[in-house]
Amino acid sequence: MTITTDRYINLFTDFGFKKLFGEEPNKDLLIALLNDLLGNKEHITDLTYLKNERLPETEGDRRAVYDLYCSNDRGEKFIVEVQRAKQEHFKDRSIYYSTFAIQEQARRGREWAYELKGVYTIAIMDFVFDERYPDKYEHRIKLMDEENHVVFWDKLTFVYLEIPKFNKELSDLQNDFERWLYAFRNLHRLRHMPKELETAIFKKLFEVAEIASMDDIERDNYQESLKEYRDLKAALDTSFKEGKEEGRKEGTIQIARAMLKQGESIDKIIQYTGLTQDEIEVLR
Repeated sequence: MTITTDRYINLFTDFGFKKLFGEEPNKDLLIALLNDLLGNKEHITDLTYLKNERLPETEGDRRAVYDLYCSNDRGEKFIVEVQRAKQEHFKDRSIYYSTFAIQEQARRGREWAYELKGVYTIAIMDFVFDERYPDKYEHRIKLMDEENHVVFWDKLTFVYLEIPKFNKELSDLQNDFERWLYAFRNLHRLRHMPKELETAIFKKLFEVAEIASMDDIERDNYQESLKEYRDLKAALDTSFKEGKEEGRKEGTIQIARAMLKQGESIDKIIQYTGLTQDEIEVLR
């Protein structure tokens, strides 16, 4: 196994994220993270970790597994997902997961007036999922009236954070929300804690994240998690690139076929598509 020379863990590894935010002694880190990501709109003073595996009602439904699932003292639910690589139908997946936190609020066996508590889904992504907005790394989604753009129901909130788009330097960070995004992108690249992050909560973050402070079992588990993260990223990135290349090739072929139907010359089709004469002849 390759041993990392990093000083601090990568927050996008499964082990790293759950060690820092999914263990009871570090619950204050998760509370601070959620308060800062949600803008203190729903100020959280305490959280209870819940079972992060939700079983659907029917056997045919897909099992839902969250990275972290918790509830505050008002009964509001928080689903926290760290996504390590681009996925097809990612938006659908996050909305599907949120339905379990809604459905489980039903009071079975007695009268229930359908009053629901808030559900928050936070997705922290190590990839770009919306290329239409190259400078927009933060997406906050609610149900909204299409005509007047007024929030229709404020108890369902989705927060999507595209970390690769966040390019601010330390000197440009304005608040703790941006400091968290900086940490997710850069923690494993740092050799010491920058003065710009010297607050109590970030000091604890750096203390818990230091690989040298782990015992042998934790270090082995982290190394294995890091290897899985890197292998997954490499495999999916390669697959995505191959898919894009295949799509470009298919588009080129469609253009060549259209030009053939219009009676364009072979030389012109070669000029516009880059295909060889033999490839074009096959399309005839």
